[in-house]
Amino acid sequence: MGNRHLYSRLLLVQSETSAYVEKVLENVFLKYLSFQLKIIPERMELQFGFILLVSVGLTYGVAPYHDPHCGGKQVIVHLFEWKWTDIAKECERFLGPKGFCGVQVSPPMEHAMITTDGDRPWWERYQPISYKLTSRSGNEAQLKDMVQRCKAVGVRVYVDAVVNHMAGLGRKGVGTAGSTFDSDARDFPGVPYTKDNFNDRSDCPSHDGNVNNYGDPKNVRNCYLVGLTDLDASQEYVRDKISGYFNHLISLGVAGFRVDAAKHMWPKDLEGILAKTHDLPEGGRPFFYHEVIDRNDGAIKVNEYFHLGYVTEFRYMQKVREGASGDLGRLGAVYDPGWGMAPPDQAFVFVDNHDTQRGNEALTYKNGAEYKRAVAFTLAYNYGFTRVMSSYYFTDNSAGPPRNADMSAKDVIIKADGTCDNGWVCEHRWKSIGNMAMFRNAVTGTSVDNFKYENGVLSFNRGNKGFFAMGSNPFSISVNTGLPAGEYCDLISECAQKIRVDGSGHAQVSPKDPTDPFVAIITQGGNHIAVSNNPDVGNPTTGHVVANTLPPYTPSGSQNFKRTVIMIEKQTNPGQDLFIRGGIDYAHRAGCSASAALSSNPCAIPIRHINPGSSNHFDKVKAWSVGDNFLDWGGPEPGQGSNQGRQPEGTPAYWSTNDHSNSGYSPLNNYGNHYWIVDVEMDCSKTENGFFEVKAVVSGVWESDSSTSAPCSGLGSQRLPYTTKNHFAKCGYKNVFHFNSQTCQISSL
Repeated sequence: MGNRHLYSRLLLVQSETSAYVEKVLENVFLKYLSFQLKIIPERMELQFGFILLVSVGLTYGVAPYHDPHCGGKQVIVHLFEWKWTDIAKECERFLGPKGFCGVQVSPPMEHAMITTDGDRPWWERYQPISYKLTSRSGNEAQLKDMVQRCKAVGVRVYVDAVVNHMAGLGRKGVGTAGSTFDSDARDFPGVPYTKDNFNDRSDCPSHDGNVNNYGDPKNVRNCYLVGLTDLDASQEYVRDKISGYFNHLISLGVAGFRVDAAKHMWPKDLEGILAKTHDLPEGGRPFFYHEVIDRNDGAIKVNEYFHLGYVTEFRYMQKVREGASGDLGRLGAVYDPGWGMAPPDQAFVFVDNHDTQRGNEALTYKNGAEYKRAVAFTLAYNYGFTRVMSSYYFTDNSAGPPRNADMSAKDVIIKADGTCDNGWVCEHRWKSIGNMAMFRNAVTGTSVDNFKYENGVLSFNRGNKGFFAMGSNPFSISVNTGLPAGEYCDLISECAQKIRVDGSGHAQVSPKDPTDPFVAIITQGGNHIAVSNNPDVGNPTTGHVVANTLPPYTPSGSQNFKRTVIMIEKQTNPGQDLFIRGGIDYAHRAGCSASAALSSNPCAIPIRHINPGSSNHFDKVKAWSVGDNFLDWGGPEPGQGSNQGRQPEGTPAYWSTNDHSNSGYSPLNNYGNHYWIVDVEMDCSKTENGFFEVKAVVSGVWESDSSTSAPCSGLGSQRLPYTTKNHFAKCGYKNVFHFNSQTCQISSL
């Protein structure tokens, strides 16, 4: 077992154990290193295994900071310098419906106010004054509202965290939250930090105190980066302040953090900070990705940070620029492990960011077609976790966002054609970028097959889940898509054209818009065009909807959790949805109470929603599933998501049919129209001998009581645990009921 691997396991234990056990483990590890053991004695390894098993229950893996907590979605967008109020609207009107995982927001902490040439530069946001949540983007109340509204539509928020340093030398005054500061005196009373909390000049080997030798880790991590006052994060006090900042944001609903300038922080200091950072309220460690610029030109390597989360891969940015700007065939070798690039499961990748678009090293929105090719390819390929950029127009590299006369940022205005106005670029809304989020979500986990570059056209399929093609110019090609026969919706044109795949997997492919030479089709949630027969299903803009294939189900591995499906037949009126409530009867178990916290209520059963697919048909149920962690007898859970301001009435179900041409098609449905489905993993250990109760609710009206508690067909001679006037379902099985009816069937999944 390598040192780094062992230490990351010990860090995992640190976040779950008492301070005493933490210290014991730290001492054991230090002794292990000091003796430079090559092999851990068998008995010691068993002891480590026992401690890990007891203290964490195998809840997390070796590196628990890689989960973005967005239901398996794969694309983040950086809404650079957007106001919180505008981000909330964008989550609801665009990011949620398009299947984006989350949004990276500009640093929300109090920052310096700097005026140069009548403008306030973007980089003032990277000069912290305190961890108070008032910035150019808005105040804490607006931030909290935005985070909650985004979460309600399935979009998580990740904060750009500036914690390596405070404001730069030579600055003094008042920050955006009213805190005074004096950088030269290292005096930041809004935190508070004093001179003792910063790296001392004696710890920095450079002659002027600034970073000037990237071949020396001590120079990079102990000296001041371009004069920014460098915090000494080896101090527990500093770690407490930074982790406290993180924890406050987590309490507001933030799901993770981009750590700015992580390259300039010692990994052991980040380990100490992350160990003090809380789990998310819904469970799990926060998502982290670290800015580590490694171009094979210095002592700091990306692999030093792998156990702490994803790591930015700047070499990818260089590779994709070279391919998208010239010979597209070079994109087939965009991942080069021989060049030291991070492996796909560790790399955080992008075409440009707010720094590089102000230099000459990256493609940006200013490069037009080349930029579109680079981003579309990035979202279609299978390397890394992806982020796309959303910018504002600028000519001066220091220019701040579009502003009003009072220096406040301008509103983001959306025009009738879906593009942005008021000085905002909104690359994420370009069709060849925004529509590729659904593609990446659908093909995640598949390989790149049939990679082909010929006559200026690049194409490949992602297993049997998706096909992508792009060219430097308009094209028409006959190609093996690798997909099943059928008629598919072109995502790039937003279903304005169909691609017909024959029985051999071949198709004639060309872009709908010659100025946007891309084609993307998927078999999951984005293929066969059909007109809905259900008034609740459809695209209000085109009248067309998309058929669905369930994503592959992968068990979570939790011993007591079993996939459980509840189906209830009910034809509803337009605008109505069906919800279920249930668990164990309060009269049957002691300690059950409507006022008890669900986590301690023995009649509530823990559940985890399974992704139903990426079609727009599921937008409502996915929004309502956020924060729905129990099957219980109450209404919406604290923090449960809403859909366009509408609150759920319990655990949400989605409408389904057995009609393959309908967007509500589900392979779970072998029966007909109007079967509402709840598909979850359920903790069977919390049921009554495998059984639990369930009842449907529509528009506040409960399903009527049943006059009998006879077993459902399919159970054979199994006895029900007690008598109830509700439906009895079985954990780990498919349970089919009919609204206001005693008829039911239970079968294996």
